[in-house]
Amino acid sequence: MIDFNNGSYIKLSITDPNKFNEQLSPLLIEGEKTISAYNTIRDYVVFTNKRIIAVNVQGITGKKKDFTSIPYSKIQTFSVETAGHFDLDSELEIYISSIGKIKFEFKGQSNIIEIGQMISSYIL
Repeated sequence: MIDFNNGSYIKLSITDPNKFNEQLSPLLIEGEKTISAYNTIRDYVVFTNKRIIAVNVQGITGKKKDFTSIPYSKIQTFSVETAGHFDLDSELEIYISSIGKIKFEFKGQSNIIEIGQMISSYIL
C-alpha cells in the first residue's frame, strides 16, 4: 500500500501500457482501459481511464503485490513539475480528500504535461 505519510513513488520510467495487462485485468471494471504505465525496478503505476493503480511488489520472489487504487473522482487538486536543465526528473503530486498527498517522480523522458492533461480531462 502507498504509505500516505510518505506517499512517494520515485524514478518511474515509461513502459508499454500492455505490459501489466495479465496482472491488472482481474481488477479492471467494464469499460476500463489502460492508458499509460510507468515502472521502477519492481513497482509500477498504471493510469487507466478511471483511476491510477499503484502496485508495490513485495517479498523476495515478487509474488506478493499490493494494489492501491486512486479514483480520479477523489483527486481534489494536483500539480505537475516539469524537468529542467539540471534536474532531469519531473513530478506529479496529487491531493486526495481526507488522505493527503501522493508524489510520483518520473525520469526525464516522461511527458508530465501529457499526464497532467489526462488527469484534467477526468477530474474537471
